[in-house]
Amino acid sequence: MNSLVIPVYRNEANLDRLLAELVKLGGRGAGEFEVVFVVDGSPDRCLQILRERLPTLPLRTQLLSLSRNFGSFAAIAAGLERARGSNMAVMSADLQEPPELVRRFFEILGAGQADIVFGVRGRRSDPWLSEIASNMFWFLYRKLVIKDIPRGGVDVFGCTGEVRDHLLRLQGVDSNLIALLFWLGYRREYIVYERQPRLEGKSAWTFGKKLRYCLNSIFNFTDLPIQLLLYSGAIALVLAIAASMLVVVARLRGDIQVPGYTPIVLATLFFGALTSLGFGIVGQYLWLSLQVSRRRPNYIVHSAEDHGTKHL
Repeated sequence: MNSLVIPVYRNEANLDRLLAELVKLGGRGAGEFEVVFVVDGSPDRCLQILRERLPTLPLRTQLLSLSRNFGSFAAIAAGLERARGSNMAVMSADLQEPPELVRRFFEILGAGQADIVFGVRGRRSDPWLSEIASNMFWFLYRKLVIKDIPRGGVDVFGCTGEVRDHLLRLQGVDSNLIALLFWLGYRREYIVYERQPRLEGKSAWTFGKKLRYCLNSIFNFTDLPIQLLLYSGAIALVLAIAASMLVVVARLRGDIQVPGYTPIVLATLFFGALTSLGFGIVGQYLWLSLQVSRRRPNYIVHSAEDHGTKHL
């Protein structure tokens, strides 16, 4: 059996269409699967509607309700933890990703062709301004956080039970499941799809949430800000020394007539650069301590074989 996890938040308007598509998916050769709905503190009637409708559907389902809105990644993690299938898939409730992706995920995972399957956005049916902003966001994400992530970004994925177990063990505060999946490695496959327009309701994926998503990823998976501070401090220190020499020479030649100007400039240049350099060095040690406190393993063994000693 396979498991499909669907986080639900402000999806009251499209739940009927979602449930109808899931019933169709069950009849299109997706195999035996369960659907784990996770209502992430949704303020509308999503929970009540699902409680009424799920018992009447020809689907194996679980319904989880979180105590408040913890965010989509936390809701997905809760669903993955309760999922009973040998393979798992995740899709959004707004149907912007075609349900057919789920069938392909289960086919690839079931055939052992990959351990993780990502749905990669090819074309988007979004307004041009939203598309430009999204492309810029994922461009910066690739440059600053994860270089392996596809150009269009990913929101949906499928994985084996083994990957799920490792993923949940790595969970922390404000963790980014997509970034953790890339950190884990394993064999990956990508399926390109066209993102559909949202027909009902309004997306809760606001600019503020996107910004927080990017910042959390930067602070959880890269020490780039600390590296920039360290390099800028080192460069500033070299420039400060050069500028200080020029100021001293100008003072000796009598080009500087203002009393106290020379020591103030020298102190400002030197200690300003030294402060940036010091913050960068301290930041490196803090980053290493943070990495240890996260308890992420140094390696993950995917498979091991011991054929014993061959006696000739």
